[in-house]
Amino acid sequence: MKKINPLSSAEIGTLWLTYQEKTMILRVLEYFIEKSDDQQAKNIMGGLWQNLHYYIKKIESIFESEGAAVPVGFTNDDVNLEAPKLYDHGFDIMFVRILKEVSMGMYTINMNMAYRDDLMELYEGLTRISQKVYKLSTLYLLERGILTLPPTVSLPKTNEFIETKSYLKGLMPFRNKRPLNDIEIGILHHGIETNNIGIQLITGFAQCAEDKEIKDYFIQGRELAKKHLKTYQDILAHSEVQFHSGAGSTVTTSKIAPFSQKLMMFCIYLLNGYGIVGNSFGTMFSFRNDLSLKTTLLAKDTYFFAHEGVKLMIKNRWMEEPPQMEDRSDLVKE
Repeated sequence: MKKINPLSSAEIGTLWLTYQEKTMILRVLEYFIEKSDDQQAKNIMGGLWQNLHYYIKKIESIFESEGAAVPVGFTNDDVNLEAPKLYDHGFDIMFVRILKEVSMGMYTINMNMAYRDDLMELYEGLTRISQKVYKLSTLYLLERGILTLPPTVSLPKTNEFIETKSYLKGLMPFRNKRPLNDIEIGILHHGIETNNIGIQLITGFAQCAEDKEIKDYFIQGRELAKKHLKTYQDILAHSEVQFHSGAGSTVTTSKIAPFSQKLMMFCIYLLNGYGIVGNSFGTMFSFRNDLSLKTTLLAKDTYFFAHEGVKLMIKNRWMEEPPQMEDRSDLVKE
């Protein structure tokens, strides 16, 4: 019989976080499936629900076999299937697509921290599911004109190398900035796409939040997303890059929350982390120093906004505590 090593601290932590994210996604999918009037969208979301439910049970089994407490995560108490439709016009698949972007990034990190065969297989399986659903969602949205393609540019005919440091300059106010390169255009387009979805999501959350402090937090987040959006759009416009927005989605007039405030806050917490990583990517791979500075400042704003959210979650006892090491100092005192 093959010996299985006990779970390491890193493996427990990534499993715990995966369980939180996946149980949240299940509750979101249950609501969107219930409210969807498009059979193809239901098929995409229903298939994802089935696959994630299977892996959630696998994670529970791993925790139980190791004698560890199964996390609480998000349960049926965190979703109201009777709530009216809060979003319309393809938002469900737009949001699923963003969640799969987040998941693919998380599985890469989780795989780097896994040393057991069963855990590596688990993350491999989840990665395959995320890639498949991401592709299905993208094609679905493109077919309906909801998703916008990145700007097109002329194709390169020769290979060039950067010859002077002036390529990096963008902060000089009285000098012409060089045109955006294709990497930078892609980063900016992605920022516009994700913040457009974020504005719709958090507007709906603000609309139906019961607690004034939570509602104000969501409104603050909407304004931050608008700031990000305007920054990216202004950079493209200044470089005369043509950008066409898609049909987009709409928030209905419903004020009845489909999700618990705990779930909505965790969802924004998760997306804040994704936003900080995205801005860091933009900072690293934007060669014009004005773009790097702007994405760094936007990441700073997102970090402080996320930190305020964590404090609100702790205040309301919505933040489940991750597993941690024993406090040896306290044990010695005892």
